[in-house]
Amino acid sequence: MIGTGYVGLTTGACLAHLGHTVVCADIDESKVTDLRAGRIPIVENGLEQLVADGLASGRLSFVVGGATAVTECDIAFLCVPTPQGDDGSADLSYVQQAAEQIAPHLPHEAIVVNKSTVPVGSTKVVERALKRPDIRVVSNPEFLREGSAVQDFLKPDRVVVGADDQAAALKVASLYDGLTTRVIITDPASAETIKYAANAFLATKLSFINAIAAICEGVGADINDVVVGMGSDKRIGESFLRPGPGWGGSCFPKDSRALIKIAEEAGYDFELLDGVIAVNDQQFDRVAAKVRLAAGLDADRQAPALEVGEGLDRRVGRHEQVVGDVEHREERADARLRHAVLAQHLLGVARARARDLRRAALEQDHVLGRAARARARLHARDVLVEQRRE
Repeated sequence: MIGTGYVGLTTGACLAHLGHTVVCADIDESKVTDLRAGRIPIVENGLEQLVADGLASGRLSFVVGGATAVTECDIAFLCVPTPQGDDGSADLSYVQQAAEQIAPHLPHEAIVVNKSTVPVGSTKVVERALKRPDIRVVSNPEFLREGSAVQDFLKPDRVVVGADDQAAALKVASLYDGLTTRVIITDPASAETIKYAANAFLATKLSFINAIAAICEGVGADINDVVVGMGSDKRIGESFLRPGPGWGGSCFPKDSRALIKIAEEAGYDFELLDGVIAVNDQQFDRVAAKVRLAAGLDADRQAPALEVGEGLDRRVGRHEQVVGDVEHREERADARLRHAVLAQHLLGVARARARDLRRAALEQDHVLGRAARARARLHARDVLVEQRRE
């Protein structure tokens, strides 16, 4: 397992749990020392226990450097970062470097697996970096969500394996024999596209429901009832159908822009996904405006909570400038998480304020309605009195 970041560590620990012997490699000596002691650098439900069990059983070990890890391996997984480049495409420099470093040390006819999220055609990139015609390269994209990665690995919706060599594909697929799930074996290009297409569709679904929420506010509809009504349709489903401050994280923004770049290189103008990203950007602005309104802010007044949020935003921005530095990967993710939690809290405050305003308006309408009815009764009585006089 080359790389002990979020994907590499989770994949390694889970494969050891399934009975495989796994050696995880990283270039950070202090990190390897911590992992050998069972101290993990990320917060993930169940992962610490899996690492402890793997270490105790001897099926999981940690070493410094990929060359040490692969000397006796059957399958080597590349689990290194693929940050977004300046043009929106995925930067494959870490993938290429890792492949070049392990190439001289791989056993004859070993298999190299792209586990990182990589653009279409990356298996060929790795093959060229390896310069080993006896080595077969397979695509096996990950579908792990932060916070439920262990559960997602052990109880997946599907396992996708893409390879030009059928025997290599079957060998990688056999690693998951201990799981009850659907295994999809396809070609490398299709496997790589599945990952991007899945994330882009989920981002589309989130942007869509945020747009519907904006319409509901304009027409006076209840978005919660609309969500229930839509989600009850099995063709739509309830997942990823809750409005919020907008989607973000380490995958959706990067993968959606990478897919647009992939489409562009293939000669297709992906206007739909451009619109999905634009709606998401608008949602950030809408939420900020709601928070200001709910807090009674004007252009010259700033709430402490908003200053904290903007401070986190600046901090994330600074980390994005060093996105290539693997050492800060977990710190960036932690900053994004705190920023997202704060944004969610502020949105909740805004929603609560909006509910209070709506309730007050309804109560006012009710009071005005009673007054109008009383005036109508008085008028009717006066008319009846006049008629009797006549």
